[in-house]
Amino acid sequence: MKQYLCILLLVGGFLVSCKQEKANEVAKAPINYLEESEEDFAKRMQWFNDAKYGMFIHFGLYSQLGGIYKGNDKGRYAEWIQGNQNIPSEEYVKLLDTWNPKDFDADKIVKLAKDSEMKYLVITTKHHEGFCLWDSKYTEFDIANTPMKGRDFIQELADACKKHGIVFGTYYSITDWHEGSQYVEEGNGWGMMKMHEGKKDRYVTYMKNQIKELIENYDTNIMWFDGDWVDWWTVEDGNDLYQYIRELKPSIIINNRVSKRKIFKKDFGTPEQFHLDSIVKHNWEACYTLNDSWGFKIKDTAWKSPQVVYEKLKDINQKGGNLLLNVGPDGNGVVPEKSAEILRKVGEMIRNEDN
Repeated sequence: MKQYLCILLLVGGFLVSCKQEKANEVAKAPINYLEESEEDFAKRMQWFNDAKYGMFIHFGLYSQLGGIYKGNDKGRYAEWIQGNQNIPSEEYVKLLDTWNPKDFDADKIVKLAKDSEMKYLVITTKHHEGFCLWDSKYTEFDIANTPMKGRDFIQELADACKKHGIVFGTYYSITDWHEGSQYVEEGNGWGMMKMHEGKKDRYVTYMKNQIKELIENYDTNIMWFDGDWVDWWTVEDGNDLYQYIRELKPSIIINNRVSKRKIFKKDFGTPEQFHLDSIVKHNWEACYTLNDSWGFKIKDTAWKSPQVVYEKLKDINQKGGNLLLNVGPDGNGVVPEKSAEILRKVGEMIRNEDN
């Protein structure tokens, strides 16, 4: 009888051990975030779909130029000035010495967004120029090597957003004109940067390290990508980066430009300077400029009226989308008064809907 009981105990212990091993294996198995259930996806996206209206901020080294470099104002978009005017990196990097937006006031900018009835904010932490608005461990082409050393504009904005109840998000360009892994091919221009042979893995690691900084240091709730059009960036690369980011912060939302925007629609589509004319099955957000350029441009006075902005917002919302409306602070870090005036007026119009 004792022998029988011993055998039973041994078998029972073995079965319990096997179950525990299987449970551990399940626990260790990575979650495939690309196969998220509809219920979990809807829950994660709820705040975004409720928000309807957000502020986009284009701000970088280019902001001090106002669209003009050595008397040349060639190019539509001020933030593309290096590419538009073919400025060599060794020249462009000198802008670090003169970039001094001492009047940048994160609290004032976020308060403007709140007063304008915007619910979230996305800042260009690194545009195509490669300059970083935070002190990154992985580059010296950042705010710590400018007269603004000691300040952290991303932290200031993240803190102000928490204070005023605005959801904080970060823009990051996949293509990078400064980092060194990419080059301009004659005849293609700066928009279609090529990747040096053997440099892609290093650059993807660089990207992941910086994105990890943005998530872990600033608790960003949105990763807003751009530059996905370059031919060396693939759908597979996008899937891998999407998975990496969701593993770092499962609740975060990511725009479709993490991959190829024409193919990939998760978590939300991003029509630019236009919006959809009907309801679609996927989430989406239309981004628009207030005048013509995204970055600050002195000569750009093609301002949209408050009525035009308001009507765009209503039309976009009725078709199931969000509006991400841009402001471009100047070289001093100040949002142009005309931009602020338009936004405040639209905010008044929104509040008057309920009266």
